[in-house]
Amino acid sequence: MSATAASKRAAPAAILISQTVLNRLLADILDGRFAPGARLRFAELQAAYEVGVGTLREALSHLASVGMVEVDANRGYRVAPVSEADLLDVSSLLIEFEQRAILSSIENGDTAWEEAVVLTFHRLHAIESRPRAERAARFKEWVALHRDFHHALVSACGSRWLLHMRGLLYDHMERYRLLSQRHRPQGPGRLAEHEAIKQAALERRGPEAAELLRRQLQWTVDNVRLYAPQFIGRPEG
Repeated sequence: MSATAASKRAAPAAILISQTVLNRLLADILDGRFAPGARLRFAELQAAYEVGVGTLREALSHLASVGMVEVDANRGYRVAPVSEADLLDVSSLLIEFEQRAILSSIENGDTAWEEAVVLTFHRLHAIESRPRAERAARFKEWVALHRDFHHALVSACGSRWLLHMRGLLYDHMERYRLLSQRHRPQGPGRLAEHEAIKQAALERRGPEAAELLRRQLQWTVDNVRLYAPQFIGRPEG
């Protein structure tokens, strides 16, 4: 095999590795494994992800471009800090984009969209309807299914830019939500809320679905401010 042919065959594998590392690093930042403001040391990251400096630098550069990490002058990279002002900025924009996207999806959604909403809700329901202890044990699975359901709701909006910007904001909001998740009391779950959103979407009741999404996101903001360790003890705005 020629060097050129070998290089072409290796390229997809290298891309896959880079994407895998990016996904793992993002998940670890969202999940709080790397706390807000924490330095991201290459030696520790190499040991954790078993990849070279070049792959890590590529992943970190991408995460810096979307605001998840910051370049720490002369010292590498650091997880982006959190603040109440940023939380309110992110959440207000996400609410606006989420509502625009759900209204457009309800207007434009076809049978395939309806099926995606039903399927992702069914998978989410399978966890949310379980006893509290089982829900807690399957938390990471719930996070992924919750993301899939909310993406399905807005997936027929018809604007790739709206979906792209909404996706970036969703990730930042998810980081804030997960900061408070482990510190707030375990509630009864969000099954009724998600079912109400699903029904409003499928029955093409756009304003109601948009309002339900707004309420759910505002509930998240209120809980972050109340329970996230980074915000406890601060006066409410």
